[in-house]
Parts: sequence; C-alpha cells; structure tokens
Amino acid sequence: MKIAIAQINCIVGDLAGNAKKIVAYAASAKEQGATLVVTPELSLCGYSPEDLLLRPDFLRACEDTLQTLAQQLSDITVIVGHPHQEGEQCFNAASVLEGGSIVATYHKQVLPNYGVFDEKRYFSSGAEALVFNHCGVKVGVLICADVWEPKPALLAKMAGAELLIAMNGSPYHMKKQSARFEVLKQRAVENNLPVVYVNMVGGQDELVFDGASFVLNAQGEVVAELDAFESQLEVIEFDHAQPIYGEITPSLSLEATVYKALKLGLADYINKNGFPGVVIGLSGGVDSALTLALAVDAIGADKVHAVMMPSEFTADISVNDAREMADIVGVKYEEIAIKPLFDSYLSALSPQFGDMPFDATEENLQARIRGMLLMAISNKFGSIVVTTGNKSEMAVGYCTLYGDMAGGFALLKDVPKTLVYRLCAYRNQLSRVIPERIITRPPSAELRANQVDQDSLPPYDVLDAIIEAYVENDLSRAEIVALGYPISDINRVIAMIDRNEYKRRQSPVGVRITDKGFGKDRRYPITAKLSEYWKTRLN
Repeated sequence: MKIAIAQINCIVGDLAGNAKKIVAYAASAKEQGATLVVTPELSLCGYSPEDLLLRPDFLRACEDTLQTLAQQLSDITVIVGHPHQEGEQCFNAASVLEGGSIVATYHKQVLPNYGVFDEKRYFSSGAEALVFNHCGVKVGVLICADVWEPKPALLAKMAGAELLIAMNGSPYHMKKQSARFEVLKQRAVENNLPVVYVNMVGGQDELVFDGASFVLNAQGEVVAELDAFESQLEVIEFDHAQPIYGEITPSLSLEATVYKALKLGLADYINKNGFPGVVIGLSGGVDSALTLALAVDAIGADKVHAVMMPSEFTADISVNDAREMADIVGVKYEEIAIKPLFDSYLSALSPQFGDMPFDATEENLQARIRGMLLMAISNKFGSIVVTTGNKSEMAVGYCTLYGDMAGGFALLKDVPKTLVYRLCAYRNQLSRVIPERIITRPPSAELRANQVDQDSLPPYDVLDAIIEAYVENDLSRAEIVALGYPISDINRVIAMIDRNEYKRRQSPVGVRITDKGFGKDRRYPITAKLSEYWKTRLN
C-alpha cells in the first residue's frame, strides 16, 4: 500500500482553486503508485474560514464543490477536509471520496477553543470513530486536536483501526514541531498504531501553517518527514499497516524556521490578496533592514520599493547604509527629505504650540509625515506598505499611531528585538545583504538629536525577557521578580504594556511566530485598570 501525503497550500474561500489543487495532487499521486491521498484539515475551503462558516450560502457552496470533486476522483481514494452541515449543526469534517462518490464522513471530536482557535463558535463536536477499509488495512481518521487527547484515537483503535490518519490545520509557532512529535508519539505508543500526520502549509492572515508532515511507526519513531514551509506531495510505502522508512527532512535551526515562516507569511499575504508589490520605509536601522531582506526573498526585488525619508536628525551613516543595502538587494530606492514638510507643519502649529518645548509631539510628527508619504505611494501604485516595527516596540508602545504603524502588514509584529538581530545574522550567513554596521550600531529612532532606544527603554535583553514572561507566559510580577529582573524595570514595562493596548488594537495584522502574539490569541480589554492593583499585590 502507498499513501500520498498532500501538503497543500490552500486559500480560504477559493473552493474551485482548492479543489483543482486536490485533483492535481491526486493525479500525481496515482502516477507514483499511490492508492490513497490524504489532504489537510478543511483543505476544501482553507483554514480557517472564520465567520464564513456562519453563512448558509458558503456551506452550500462547500457541499456542492465536494460533490463535484468526488465525481472527479473516481480512480483513487482521497480524504478531504471540509465543513459539513447536518440540520442546524455544522461539523469540522473529513470525507472519504472513492469511486466517484462520498463513501464516509467523519466529524471532528475535540474542538479547540483557545489561543487562535474558535472552533466552538462554529462547529458541533462529533462523537463516533470512522474506520474504513483500504487495501486490506483498516484506516482510522482523526482531525487535528483529536490527537492531542487520548479518547478519539482510542475510539478508532476500538473500532478496529490498524493505522491512524491525522489531518491538520496546525499553525506554526517556535518549537511547535517538537511538541507535535511528543503528542503524536504518545498516541502511537499507547495504541500501538502507526500515525500519518498531514499538515497544511501556507500563510493565512496572521497564521502560517508550516507543513512538516510526518509518519510515525507504532513505536512512535519518525520514519518520514516532509519539508517545512513548502507545498509537497510525498508517497509513503506501507507493508500492510506498517510504514517503511522514507525521507526525513533535516531539522532546521530556530532562526531558519522563523525566517522561513516570516517569508512565507509575507509572500502569501501579498500574492493571495493580489497586491503588485510592497513599499517599505528604509531607515538604515536593523528592523527595516530585516524587513527589506525578507520582502526581497519572499516576492523578488522587482516588486519591492524602498523609500528613505531622512530628517535633520538622521545620521549620514543611516542614509549611506540604507543606500548600500538597497543596492545590494537590487530594489527600487528613493529618498524623500522630510525637513521641508516638518518645518511646514511646525509653522502651521506654532500658534497652538507657542514656546512649548520640543517633546514626543514633534518626534511623532516626523513619524506621521513618513507614514503619510508611504501611504501616498501605496495609494498611487497599489503596492502595500509593510511596516517595520517589532514585538518589543509594539508591546510597550514605542511606536507611533498613523506613523511607523501606518501600513497594511506588520511583518515583524511578533518578533522580539533580540530575535531581529539573530535573524539578521542568520540571513547574512546565507549571503551578505545587510551591511554589518546596521547590525552593530546602537538602535535609534532618530527623531531627536543624539537619541538611542535605551534612553526610553530598558536594555533589549531585559525588555524582551519581561515581555515574554508577562505576555507569553502570563507570569505575575512576583514571579518575574523571582527571575531576577529589577522591580523598577518590571513595573515600568508592565505599565507600558497595559497602557498601550489601544495602539496594538489599531495595528496591522502580522505574522505570528510565538505561541502568544498580539493578535487573535491575546484579547485584552483596552479600558482596564489592573496595573496598580497588581503592582501593590506583587502576585
């Protein structure tokens, strides 16, 4: 028996396009001798359709497309993920298509309702196992979260399954693959069954699905693993229900996986939404340098427009480094000096401001002038502005509404500053694209004379550690103090995080790479006053 893993990049709502891909993968699988093709969770409609699932017309379209797809797949067995409506209930389903018809349908039993998942909003839970016979092997079907709990796999085993198929729409975050291995190993060993784990690939708004599908034998050992972040069809040979060793993709470094995730997330956001290219404000700093490198790698230099907008506070080395990098990567590059505009705004505002001292108002004004120029270029030529701010800045509000936050996609939104430096070093190991001085010089917003980030923030290694503890790990002040960080820094950082929720709520969508980004998986009220209470309690 040969089973084909179809690691497909689906587009939400593109029913005809997704069905066409499934047919093409099935045809290729048949040519390679496979008799069964497994696609990811909700492969027919893409994951996740969100509130499209609340539309009856969308569910009817999914059903019609599934029926047509079944007729097109008469000569090979294919398991397809799709929403399935029965009466008033909607299920996250998988159907076995064989001989031109739908021969069986499974309903997902475990519905995740945490982090980025809202499946209980849309779906009802299934309760029964699905086991079907293929080439003399009894195959059990599971969907994603089903394998994270023991019961669904056990029900399939009790129904006679000799092999488990797990269809997934499992989004990437750092170190997620190792967690998958551990959980699937438990399911394989406790049931003494091999497992075929099939995962979706591709970017969908803030989520990136990394693929990295794999096969485990009954002892929980990895016998095959597909490439991460790549569409792929892999045919796995079985001796009855036992998988025979195949290709195992070498493991990647953390920096490599994050870089690939960001690149794929950006490429799919641009291409799936039909933007002709991107516009990036290039400052000569490390964040915009990494954004530029990723954009060129994701969609090609010919679709990237970099704009340097120096002010009277911009150092000459910033301009020189921006020019050098633009030349290295070969993008369209322009410079627009903002001092005339800045002076014009100050003149217009002088009756209101009078002799008041220069402060954050004038700093933010420069950022907003730059944002306005980038958005004007975007409007005129259709390319989307990709902002360059990182997670550290976004967390504490070290960013300007309608300024450096202005744009359509926030690529580094979930990337801490310390990781930005590591990613720059990783990219330069592949080939030098970022001038070394950009990486080594002290970071600065350059919005006033002699400014550096550490004038306003703790050192980034301390800042990022506190952000990770408070935002991603939900630790209390007392627990963060126990980690050894200064209480003054902890109180200041937490106050800034809590105070700037209103900014983050208005920020563009961006790629999620941690298990808790500033997106769907962290939903805090804007109007709330707990910071002082927590500070006094320290727990």
